[in-house]
Amino acid sequence: MPPPQSKIPTVIAKQKQAYQLWLVLHRNFPKTERLGLGRKIDSALLDVLEWTFAASYLPLEPKIVTLGRTISRLDVVKFFAQMAWESKLLPTDKYATLSEQLEEVGRQLGAWRKGLQSKTPAAKA
Repeated sequence: MPPPQSKIPTVIAKQKQAYQLWLVLHRNFPKTERLGLGRKIDSALLDVLEWTFAASYLPLEPKIVTLGRTISRLDVVKFFAQMAWESKLLPTDKYATLSEQLEEVGRQLGAWRKGLQSKTPAAKA
C-alpha cells in the first residue's frame, strides 16, 4: 500500500537530502567526535527518516503521535548539530545549509501533523 498523502514523498525527499549532506560532513569529523557526537546526530537523523516513513502507513491517531515524536527527535538533531558547529566540527556555511534543510523538514512535518489534527474529531468531555 503506498503512503496515503502526496506530501509525504516531499518530506522524505527533504530528509534524505539533509541526510546525504550530513554523511559528507560526518566523514570529516575527527574519529573521537565521529564516534560520539557524530554518531548521535547520525542515529537521530535516521530515526527521523524511519519514523516519518512509518507514520505514512499508520492510522490517523497513531500517525499524529508518531509525527509528534518525530518532530521532537528532529529538535534533538538540530541541538546536536548546533553543538557540533559550536565545537568547530562543522564549517559555518555547511552548518547553515544543513540547518536550513532541517528547518524545512520541521515545517513540513509540523504542517502535516497540524493538518491531521484538524481532521481529528474533538475529544468528548
